[in-house]
Amino acid sequence: MASTYKVLGQSNPGAASLTDVYTVPGATSAIISTIVVSNRSVVSTTFRLGIAVAGAATDLKQYLAYDAPIDSNETITFTIGATLAATDVVRIYAVLATVSVNVFGEELT
Repeated sequence: MASTYKVLGQSNPGAASLTDVYTVPGATSAIISTIVVSNRSVVSTTFRLGIAVAGAATDLKQYLAYDAPIDSNETITFTIGATLAATDVVRIYAVLATVSVNVFGEELT
C-alpha cells in the first residue's frame, strides 16, 4: 500500500455556500491530520466544518464545528487524525467569503 503525505484540499468558499473541500478518490483511503480555517477579514464571522460519509447529503450529525465563531484575521487549527474511506467528503460553509480552509494529510492507495 502506497502512502502519500500532501495537501488534500484547499478552498475559499463563496459566502453562505456549502463547499466540498476534499473528496477521497476511489480505491483510496485518507487520514486527515490537520484542518486549518482562516478568516482573512477585519470582520468576525462563523463557519461550519463537516465530513460526509460516502458523500451523503448534508446532515447535522456530520459537523465537527457548527456556526463556530472565527474572529477577524484569526486562524483556527483542528488536529484530528480522522480516517476517511473512498468517496468521503470534507465540506465547509462560511457566512462570509473571507474564509479559507486547508486540509492536510495522507492518502493510502
